[in-house]
Amino acid sequence: MTGVLIIGAGPAGLAAARAARAHGASVTLIDAADEVGGQYWRHLPPSRPSAREPRLHHGWGAFTALRGELEADPGCEIVTGAQVWAIERADAAPAARPTVHVLVGEPDGTRREARTYRPDALVFATGAHDRTLPFPGWDLPGVFTAGAAQAFAKGERVAVGERVVVAGAGPFLLPVAASSAMAGSSVVGVFEASRMPQLVRGWLPRPWQLARAAKKGGELAGYVAGHLRHRIPYVLGRGVVAAHGTDRVESVTVAGLDADWRPIPGSERRIAVDAVAVSHGFTPRLELPIAAGCDIGADRFVVVDERQQTSVPGVYAAGELTSIGGVDAALAEGELAGHCAAGGTPDDPSMRAARRTRTAFAGFARRIEAAHGIGPGWIGWLRDDTVVCRCEEVPYGRLRDTAIATCASGLRSPKLTTRAGLGICQGRVCGRTVEDLLGRASAAAGGTASASIPLDGTTTDRRPIASPIRLGELAAGHAPD
Repeated sequence: MTGVLIIGAGPAGLAAARAARAHGASVTLIDAADEVGGQYWRHLPPSRPSAREPRLHHGWGAFTALRGELEADPGCEIVTGAQVWAIERADAAPAARPTVHVLVGEPDGTRREARTYRPDALVFATGAHDRTLPFPGWDLPGVFTAGAAQAFAKGERVAVGERVVVAGAGPFLLPVAASSAMAGSSVVGVFEASRMPQLVRGWLPRPWQLARAAKKGGELAGYVAGHLRHRIPYVLGRGVVAAHGTDRVESVTVAGLDADWRPIPGSERRIAVDAVAVSHGFTPRLELPIAAGCDIGADRFVVVDERQQTSVPGVYAAGELTSIGGVDAALAEGELAGHCAAGGTPDDPSMRAARRTRTAFAGFARRIEAAHGIGPGWIGWLRDDTVVCRCEEVPYGRLRDTAIATCASGLRSPKLTTRAGLGICQGRVCGRTVEDLLGRASAAAGGTASASIPLDGTTTDRRPIASPIRLGELAAGHAPD
């Protein structure tokens, strides 16, 4: 029997597990969280159930049915609290597969259980996390990523503040505002950085293609109704360019942005708030696919074929690792990945619906990028003392001046010199921004790097140690073979 290991128990991972089991494979499904569901179906634990769950989640019934089916299946082992800390690449033999090293237990615990997996097939479904562009004051307490605000609202029923601004770019701002309002916050405004012409250029070409994703229209109508009910303004072409306060955020400055996201002088307005939720899109979690040797495209997503297989034989990827296409795309890709990992093919009749859904949402990610992609003028809201790397407190001016003074043509040297991206998050929050700013500085100094190309091929997504591990755990014999 084929053994399939699936990393990540969000929508893509759950769909992959069910499809692999349906095709006769034994499945191990692991996730770092305490519960399955991922970021999309983040929910209260069973010890604190709530009758309001369906109101906070689209497709809640589908999730509970999927979870129940897998939990009751003896051929599917679900391991939560499982941190994948390293992956060893397979050797050159055609049948070789990567070796996956896992520690199971509390992330800060001292008695975690070490496990090593050498599966017949491996599916990555690790998802993505927010990308938040820095601005003066973004390191103040009370400034959250939109994903963090969503996690508090959906997973703990905690409002991040009484008066909250939601800002950034992309459709994700809408559910964040909705869940924040349901958690008890007064959402004083949602500020979308993109202007109407960009949204029209992104969303309206070939409108008949959107008919395939008609259910998204229903979701949008629900969000519009919620905005009207809670009287939440939704404003285009504006963004949070500064946060103000002493011990925590007390107000924000919102400014009009031009087509390139440059702040428009004289358009600033200060709003009193005690919390800010900001998101400028998503960054896929690439450290594990990179460690396994998977090819990454120029768009910084994992490259897959029609089977959802990566460049590494027997290794598959699904969901937001391959594109930011929403939950429907993730479910379809996960189903195809699990089915093919178990030995099936995408042409099998049982995969017809999944193929159609994947095709329908294939252009969705491109539309999101075209409509809400980050404009190059955002650095106009930075000051020299604006912190770029919060872990190491590296300001923008120091990062830029170091890159120019040293004629940096790579990422490694400026990181070591300034320590940007070397803090506890290992560049997960600031990595793409550091690359962007260093590329701009190098180009301005006459170098060959650009803001859109990772310097010298090195990226902040490459993390051989994917999650923290104690030296004592290594010394106890848990190091890779």
